[in-house]
Amino acid sequence: MTTALAVRNLRKSFGGLQVTSSVNLLVEAGERRLIIGPNGAGKTTLFNLITGEIPPDAGSIALFERDITRVPSRRRTHLGIGRTYQIITLFPRETLLRNVTLSLLGLSPRRWNPIVRLDRQASLVRDAHEVLARLGLEALADRPVAETSYGERRRVEIAMALAQKPRVLLLDEPFAGLSLEERRDVLRLVTGIPRDVTIVMIEHDMDVALDFAERITVLHFGEVVVEGTRAEVVAHPRTREIYLGE
Repeated sequence: MTTALAVRNLRKSFGGLQVTSSVNLLVEAGERRLIIGPNGAGKTTLFNLITGEIPPDAGSIALFERDITRVPSRRRTHLGIGRTYQIITLFPRETLLRNVTLSLLGLSPRRWNPIVRLDRQASLVRDAHEVLARLGLEALADRPVAETSYGERRRVEIAMALAQKPRVLLLDEPFAGLSLEERRDVLRLVTGIPRDVTIVMIEHDMDVALDFAERITVLHFGEVVVEGTRAEVVAHPRTREIYLGE
């Protein structure tokens, strides 16, 4: 099988605090991988390293066997890495349609021009409508983000990431703050993403996330301490020690 994402011996410290310690992570193409661990385990830092938002102190990152360790963050999007954030990052006064259109513009050879109205970029607007329709948000296309529910905003953020046609999609706690019904909606959305997109998810909602994952990686104090199938990870004594204090 093809390896979509290969992280090898990745390390990162902030001052004297080592946040990522020789992390190794291999994710196969089309896989659904879950990364879990208590607060402070280094999960979001790992995502920030993969996307290039912060540089590693040591180690390497490869995307479909291409070394991207020193590739700027903005270029990694063009190479096929998409992500969402733990804290939703949308333009609240803009409509859902405009948010998604701006996301598409970031990947387009065209650049934002203050003289040319964005809604006259016909092909971008058409593509944005298609993305919203695919995620069941077409009816809300002209609604400002500030007037939508928290669950709808989560779906918009995933829509924006998918609009950029990623090969590897990193989801940082997509179920955080959602009601049970909203979690089910987002889970249905995520599980419906085609297999040509590899998904790596950080999540604390174990009941929902475990149903999603094919393989699970447990991080603790910046190290991978357990990795395997759902049954293997749940039964592992190290997992029980971390989560249950046994």
